[in-house]
Amino acid sequence: MLNLPDQPLLDKVTLIGGCARLGIDFDVERALADIAALPDGSWGHRGGRVGVHNPAQAIFLRGHAPAEGELPIAEREAIAHVPYLRELIEQLVPAQPMRCLLAMLPAGAVIAPHIDRADYFSKTIRLHFPITTNDDVWMYCAGLNYHMRPGEIWALNNSAEHGVVNAHAGQSRIHMICDFLCSPALVGLLAKADRGLGRSDRAIEALLSAGAAQARRA
Repeated sequence: MLNLPDQPLLDKVTLIGGCARLGIDFDVERALADIAALPDGSWGHRGGRVGVHNPAQAIFLRGHAPAEGELPIAEREAIAHVPYLRELIEQLVPAQPMRCLLAMLPAGAVIAPHIDRADYFSKTIRLHFPITTNDDVWMYCAGLNYHMRPGEIWALNNSAEHGVVNAHAGQSRIHMICDFLCSPALVGLLAKADRGLGRSDRAIEALLSAGAAQARRA
């Protein structure tokens, strides 16, 4: 997995907490138009991701999945087809982008709770850009569950235990997930972010536990 020896370790509990909704947003319709313009065959594979991420499909816009090894963080072919998403990555967020992907979680799927432990993850800030979702999708992080709505931008503390439930019977979820190097401007956004949107829910946590058990058997 890529190391970032020149970057400091981040105190994500202080910077983010669990999940925090930033005070900036994006145009969902433009994002959907970009996704519709992706070439046929772009979806349908995991993009090199393994383990707990097996249930999800992925398209990398920048960089590679950790399982693919020590590869440079560079633009991938797919980013040429999504100019608005590229604008969000490079211009809306005031920080240097690193790895970035589109992730589709099918209806009924669960990403089991886990912690991203590699050096790279301890030195980058992960942002989620919900593009398609539904009321039965929940992001679990640090003991609380969060509902991320399309057009919002959320910071996720992926150094804490986190997972995802899509309990809907027929609708998938698509997020753009991007990591950024920390910057003073991004720290400023995080300081003003809304951290009070999580809640405990035993039913959601039971689904996560079931997903974790299934992942261990796989």
